[in-house]
Amino acid sequence: MSLRKRKEQSEYFFDYSLLFIVLFLLGFGLVMIYSASFYEAIQDFNDEAYYLKKQLTASIIGIVLMIVVANIPYHFWERFATLGYVVSMAIIPLVLTPLGVESHGARRWINIPVVGLNLQPAEVAKLCMILFLASMVCKMGKNVRTMKGFLFMLALPLPVALEVYLITSNLSSAIIIMGISVLMVFVASPDYKKFVLMAAAVLALAAVVVYMVMSGSDLFAFRGSRIKAWLDPESDPTHTTFQTLQGLYAIGSGGIWGKGLGQSMQKLSFLPEAQNDMIFSIICEELGLFGAIAIILMFIMLLWRMMVIANNAPDLFGAMLVVGVMGHIAIQAVLNIAVVTNTIPNTGISLPFISYGGSSVMFLLIEVGLVLSVAKRIQLKEL
Repeated sequence: MSLRKRKEQSEYFFDYSLLFIVLFLLGFGLVMIYSASFYEAIQDFNDEAYYLKKQLTASIIGIVLMIVVANIPYHFWERFATLGYVVSMAIIPLVLTPLGVESHGARRWINIPVVGLNLQPAEVAKLCMILFLASMVCKMGKNVRTMKGFLFMLALPLPVALEVYLITSNLSSAIIIMGISVLMVFVASPDYKKFVLMAAAVLALAAVVVYMVMSGSDLFAFRGSRIKAWLDPESDPTHTTFQTLQGLYAIGSGGIWGKGLGQSMQKLSFLPEAQNDMIFSIICEELGLFGAIAIILMFIMLLWRMMVIANNAPDLFGAMLVVGVMGHIAIQAVLNIAVVTNTIPNTGISLPFISYGGSSVMFLLIEVGLVLSVAKRIQLKEL
């Protein structure tokens, strides 16, 4: 009777706060995409809602997939972790085939004829890497804490990251894949000395690269020009630093309260990729410092809810899944805002849930579905 009573008193947790934050960011993103893109859409497609319609379609598909994934026990996906790793490596080279789609001088998408959508393999790789590393952490157990296990775990994402960088020339996605991996291994291993040494080595290498670029070395070519533009945004205002400067003008002109929704001037063919990588600049221009801080706080709340779910996950696999998703969103949001504010060299990277990009929003929503699936398995008991 006592066991039955306790069972009747048990209930499962559902994080409505997390769902609300995600839907809010998604809705806000649609509004900002329309605001940032309607002028360009009229010029290029004679349809002011062209980008909005495409993003809305991707968002609806993503929400449906999120609901489906959230209602499937997350352990179901564990059996496909290794297969996902292999598939993600196999589809990246497809961008070089006739299925590949070129945009803005880069081939980073593949066309899916059946549904008429363009898929970015790098987004598939991020999701598959989270599943695969969560599975590997569980399989390795305490061996992750050894130096051999540590190096092995960091070596696993390297082939995928190199494929993304070398085949699609997508440095930002390669960095995100490695960043997700490092964060997951960091959480799984309590020995932080290795990570301090690794961080020091990365910073030292970055300092050497910057020094070589500023010394006139041509070793890094295109990347070197971006580093120079980062250090001196006014060095080439009509070419290399044009986008960075226009983004900074947008941020500065917004002031504290902004010019008002839809009132941006920089989106009128001045700021390239206003609806995509640089959408945070438009947020700052139209909604001011107040709007920018509000969005940053929403991301902080989102990550905090995920941290709560990770801490209360029923098992290690569930916790690592949530940590991977949390790392993906955190790294991508921080890098996007850092690029827009010229804190780091410019590299194409979108703001999660807000920037224009069908593949990105769909796979982010699938990841949120995984988090909600883990949350639903957290059992609350009235003792």
